[in-house]
Amino acid sequence: VASMLYLDYSRKAGEWIPNEKGGRENLQAVSFLQKMNKELYGHHPGVMTIAEESTSWPKVSRPVHEGGLGFGFKWNMGFMHDTLEYLSKEPIFRKHHHNDITFGLVYAFSENFVLPLSHDEVVHGKGTLLNKMAGDDWQKFATLRAYYAFMWGYPGKKLLFMGQEFAQRREWSEERALDWNLLEFAPHRGVWQTVRDLNYLYRSRPA
Repeated sequence: VASMLYLDYSRKAGEWIPNEKGGRENLQAVSFLQKMNKELYGHHPGVMTIAEESTSWPKVSRPVHEGGLGFGFKWNMGFMHDTLEYLSKEPIFRKHHHNDITFGLVYAFSENFVLPLSHDEVVHGKGTLLNKMAGDDWQKFATLRAYYAFMWGYPGKKLLFMGQEFAQRREWSEERALDWNLLEFAPHRGVWQTVRDLNYLYRSRPA
């Protein structure tokens, strides 16, 4: 969405023209998104629109009549980046970076957030979520389970890309199936059971 909202997005000086107010906001794109969401929610109340918006544009998930863009939800890119950065560090160094897991609560209720651990994090040489955790294999599995528990208790809807619910070891590829055979092994089955139990807890307890 950010590439639509800003006239200067990925453009150098001289490659874009300011709007009629002299700013860099794409007012036509704002109007389009607002109208799109109003029409969708007005005619199809059961739908959801979710914005992947990587800047701090305000009120992405607020109603149009409140000056928002009208999306139902917005990806919380900051949560994903900060928490993965924190957990990639060896535990002895994490005490200097606790702000990576606490700062997000400053803005956690400013939008209707989705916490995205999406396909973007498990392709193009980035490895899998398991590989991003610090430590040896045992520590990686333990940290990933703790991470999911932290995430499920954090404000926002949960988005977990396929295969990460059982700690897929290989990067995702559209050319092959997931490695379901990993569920034969206790560490992977333990992650799967953790996600199952967290989902049960999440659905059975009020916020």
